[in-house]
Amino acid sequence: MKQISAIIDQLDTALAGEWPDAPGIRQLSYSLQKQPDTGLLEWLSAQPCYPKFYWQQRDGHEEAAVCGDCCSFGDMQRAQEFIRQHQDISDLHIWGLNAFNGADSSDVPANALFLPRIELCRLGNTYWLRCTLFSAVSLHEEAHRTRLFLRSLVASRALPPITSRVVQHQHLPAEPQWNQLITRALKSIEQQRFDKVVLARKTTLTLSQPLNACAFLAASRAVNHHCYHFMLAFTPQQAFLGSSPERLFLRDHTELFTEALAGTVANHSDNQKAHELGEWLLSDGKNQRENLLVVDDICQRLQGGAHSLDVMPAEILRLRKVQHLRRSIHGELTDADDAGCLQRLQPTAAVAGLPRQAARKFIAEHEPFDRQWYAGSAGYLSNEQSEFTVALRSAAVKGHHLELFAGAGIVAGSDAAQEWQEIENKAAGLRTLLEEHYTPVVQAG
Repeated sequence: MKQISAIIDQLDTALAGEWPDAPGIRQLSYSLQKQPDTGLLEWLSAQPCYPKFYWQQRDGHEEAAVCGDCCSFGDMQRAQEFIRQHQDISDLHIWGLNAFNGADSSDVPANALFLPRIELCRLGNTYWLRCTLFSAVSLHEEAHRTRLFLRSLVASRALPPITSRVVQHQHLPAEPQWNQLITRALKSIEQQRFDKVVLARKTTLTLSQPLNACAFLAASRAVNHHCYHFMLAFTPQQAFLGSSPERLFLRDHTELFTEALAGTVANHSDNQKAHELGEWLLSDGKNQRENLLVVDDICQRLQGGAHSLDVMPAEILRLRKVQHLRRSIHGELTDADDAGCLQRLQPTAAVAGLPRQAARKFIAEHEPFDRQWYAGSAGYLSNEQSEFTVALRSAAVKGHHLELFAGAGIVAGSDAAQEWQEIENKAAGLRTLLEEHYTPVVQAG
């Protein structure tokens, strides 16, 4: 990427100039005259600095690779306040993750959301590089730190092949425990403690060698279409990534776009059979009820924060392994409040249940693992526009281990075996990327 190297040189020259020995924030942007020789994910993978975040919008029109943090935020409210305090810098973007249970878990890294030093971005066929300096003490010192940071950046290189071999896998809960969990959930529904609860499974794959997170995400991106693709790498050995079909919300000034994605059936490689499965899903009462529960909950939660809500008719979203029912929802916000949108919409009924607090209580008491980032959200916020995807079809890379997550909505009439098959299908979106390297063993646990 000679263009990027030339821009880095220009940046270094600019940073070598006079900078005030006082607090402040500055941003420098440079357009790339042509498309880079390699992709943004390849460039990000090569960089030795952390944290680093990758984002591609599900229509493929918007993409970003960002790294280095000049400021980090423990929650959305603080990130939003920072942007509002610096509205004179129009292109401030804060990127990252929001945990399912918020940022109050000691196991969750603090820099879930961060203002990056360097952003390499694409909108359609237009590329640019953005550098941000921020210091609460001295911009002069920050310019010096940023010059040192720029010197750590390296040229892009091809992603390594995926050679990690699966040597063992463990489900948590395993299928017998899953069946017991569903029985307990159905009993609670019968006792009217809640109408729906979304229960999840974590599958831990033990690998023959550490997995390159960027290479794994690239493999997912190549086959899992119509999805948001995201990754936050904390260290060379630790990352959280996913290819999620679901938008949590898009805010464009005060316009809000969200959706209810609930109701699932398998996909099929034969288009006619896939169509028949989709038609069944559109007419199935259980799946329609599940979707409409989510629609009603979203509309209720937006009361007081948005008006003129429009709900679109149900449609089929066809993915690689499954098909979903989706209803899009559009409204006008009373205030451009991203923290408020997050508080109202996360977690949705599609990943937690209804009523939300009762379902979350059941999950906390009975699900045998901490979801952390799974079923939280990933994306960015800025002054004019913000967008977050629900962190589904996701995985945590932890050295020699890969944790895969998938969930299913449990309502009256749910069948444990069918729900187990549903989470198998959902997890397959990422699991099958490693199947050619899988060595069968007796399942642990």
